[in-house]
Amino acid sequence: MLYLPNHNKVSIEMEEGLKEKTGKTLDEWKALLAPKGFAKHGEIMAFLKGDCGLTHGYANFIALKFREADAASHSEEDLLSAQYKGKESLLPIFDKLRDEILKLGSDIEVAPKKAAVSFRRKRQFALVQPSTKTRIDLGLKFNNRPHSGRLETSGPFGTMCTHRVQLTSPEQIDQQVLQWLKDAYDEAG
Repeated sequence: MLYLPNHNKVSIEMEEGLKEKTGKTLDEWKALLAPKGFAKHGEIMAFLKGDCGLTHGYANFIALKFREADAASHSEEDLLSAQYKGKESLLPIFDKLRDEILKLGSDIEVAPKKAAVSFRRKRQFALVQPSTKTRIDLGLKFNNRPHSGRLETSGPFGTMCTHRVQLTSPEQIDQQVLQWLKDAYDEAG
């Protein structure tokens, strides 16, 4: 069983404040957009910002929800199940990482995406991605730390993380990895 606490606060807060900030509920915005026949995200954005006077943030939120293209439109359970489909043997690694990360503090936001799970404070500090059928990549974001040994360049994460640790078993989540997680968490505060 995949368990992830629901921390999709930003999406929930935006939807709850939508009527107050924009004058319409999400359902009302969707009803307004439905007959327009927009095919692309950019077309929806242009209409919402130009014709309706919405800020970029609210226009983007409404456009994503209308198209149901964002991770917030899918349950966390579904996102995780899709990530680990055919890679179920990696779940013990994910479970241990998640549990250790959540021990770092009560201010951690867990944000599942289509391909990875992001862990954030004021900024993202860790990203967990099942990269192959036999390996999870743990992305870490540091302010200024050299790459060395197991603490590699960010690899597939690009600028989302500064470093990567490749993990093929839960036992590899040792004191060194736990210290790197704590350091990344501390720097993100």
